[in-house]
Amino acid sequence: MSNQGYHVAVVGATGAVGQQMLKTLQERNFPISKLSLLASARSAGKTVTFKGETYTLQEAVPEAFEGVDVALFSAGGAISQRLAPEAVKRGAIVIDNTSAFRMTENVPLVVPEVNEKDLLDHQGIIANPNCSTIQMVVALQPLHEQYGLKKVVVSTYQAVSGAGAQAINELKTQAAAILEEKPFTPNILPCASDEKHYQIAFNAVPQIDKFQENGYTFEEMKMINETKKIMHMPHLEVAATCVRLPIETGHSESVYVELEKGHASVKDVQQLLASSEGITLQDDPSSQIYPMPADAVGKNDVFVGRIRKDLDRENAFHLWVVSDNLLKGAAWNSVQIAESLVKLGLLN
Repeated sequence: MSNQGYHVAVVGATGAVGQQMLKTLQERNFPISKLSLLASARSAGKTVTFKGETYTLQEAVPEAFEGVDVALFSAGGAISQRLAPEAVKRGAIVIDNTSAFRMTENVPLVVPEVNEKDLLDHQGIIANPNCSTIQMVVALQPLHEQYGLKKVVVSTYQAVSGAGAQAINELKTQAAAILEEKPFTPNILPCASDEKHYQIAFNAVPQIDKFQENGYTFEEMKMINETKKIMHMPHLEVAATCVRLPIETGHSESVYVELEKGHASVKDVQQLLASSEGITLQDDPSSQIYPMPADAVGKNDVFVGRIRKDLDRENAFHLWVVSDNLLKGAAWNSVQIAESLVKLGLLN
């Protein structure tokens, strides 16, 4: 660190999340003395503007991390696996936005509102959780602290931006083709590496990522396993169904939660969540006020509403949880982790 701030590297600076990371670093006025923007050899040489200055993208190679204090990675799991250890060797702390290290032992998986103290045990690499997991655990943590958790069942309604820029383009071209009654061929969703691809425009696809042997998709298993790790609750009962909808940005979730103790009312839960860090309560059914992805875009908070008691089970509630998957689900959570490292005195 220099007197003016830290040497920050952003890996994948041209991608959707990388761009949001730069925007968030600027908006938060994160203390930066030097900025290195790294990307693939294909993108090296391109220019990006940050705080009015023009930066030339460098190729992401091990030597590019010399002198870097903190490196934000969002360029795919293979690149993280190859380069994150190289960055750590050179003294950088890595905040990785891919799934490469999330379930690795001794790698903290962090949502600052939930488990900031896990940063104290990092060994160079810190993992940013899956976008759909992040918004759910932000909503669950206050309930866990106050009442304890027994069971969580979540169904997600996820935006196509979670699958990248090509998926956004596919949504738009398909929608245009359907409206103009023209033929089209799906190429990206539900999973680019699969043989079969399906229409996403005016459709709902109950598959995000590849199916596992147990019948759940990799995205569903990420939500299940990451929730247990972040909340330090290996025996928590969690089930997930993840669905892709024709929405550009903003994930929504229907969350059923069983509390362990106490006799909470809807008002108790509303007040608890409204007073919790990182949450905005939008819950007034009489005025049709509830969270929607269109309203969450560009905002850092997790929005919660439609809070109601289960009709059959005492101490069980249903919540509707919405967040910008590119911000709280990725870029903002990564920058928040960097801010926490500064706050905790972990960045030298």
